[in-house]
Amino acid sequence: MHIPVLLNEVLTVLNPQPGETFVDATLGAGGHAEALLQRLQPQGQLFGVDQDPTALALASERLAGFGSAFQPVQGNFSELSALLPQKAKPISGGILADIGVSSMQLDQGNRGFSFNKEAPLDMRMSPLNPLTAAEVINTYSEARLVQIFSEYGEEHLSKTLARRLAQARLNAPFETTTQLSGFIAEEYKRHGKHEKIHPATRVFQALRIEVNDELGHLQCFLESLPQLLAPGARVAVISFHSLEDRLVKQFFQQENRDCICPPRLPVCQCGHQATLKMIKGKPLQATPEEIRLNPRARSAKLRAAVRLFV
Repeated sequence: MHIPVLLNEVLTVLNPQPGETFVDATLGAGGHAEALLQRLQPQGQLFGVDQDPTALALASERLAGFGSAFQPVQGNFSELSALLPQKAKPISGGILADIGVSSMQLDQGNRGFSFNKEAPLDMRMSPLNPLTAAEVINTYSEARLVQIFSEYGEEHLSKTLARRLAQARLNAPFETTTQLSGFIAEEYKRHGKHEKIHPATRVFQALRIEVNDELGHLQCFLESLPQLLAPGARVAVISFHSLEDRLVKQFFQQENRDCICPPRLPVCQCGHQATLKMIKGKPLQATPEEIRLNPRARSAKLRAAVRLFV
């Protein structure tokens, strides 16, 4: 059963009110959207956006009882400005984004997100995306693989794994998840490395981020917020690893102040005006009770801000 992460915290910081318009920018299974819609009635509306047509169809079925108050939209959350109807902008209530792969996608073994389920090396969140994990592993240069494994996966054997993968693919391409995860596990064993997590965890995370350009889309989404939100509207972003959280934190800090010129300049030259006020300085995290019920919540961090009247 799908359990929406940090649900109580989301409802607290977004504070949805009847009649407001909200956007769930990463709809997934629709758990957050359902709770928001309950608070928005009567006359409130929620646009549920997801690039995965399977997720969008399942969530739409779940939320059908809300009638026209729920509007499904297929697309990537980085393109909200183009996806949302003009009459809905600026958003009066707020926007929620729950970043990264969903439990539902991980559970669908044929999607290639899981290292312990036999499947083609795919990892695409959208079927319209031409890039697959197989193409990354089999065609990217050794140097580029090192960069991806190191930056996106924080993999400490990035150079060794990239070199060995580049050598192995000359004999036969990597085609399945278990083929790749087994190869990585053998490399860890060969080096006498023992991990608390599966040795392929970090490489699979890095491949998923690269295939779906997750950090690029997140940056585009963040930069669109000042134009999308009406004054007083709120935004909440849930991230699951440090790369995402760092982007969100830095953007919120930047938009929380006026001048963003380098400190060495005696006079402001940027003309930047603050557009967002952070609701809390530190991210909200799951309680021990929530982690017990939903282990996926362990790494979740929620940051929130409100659109200023400027």
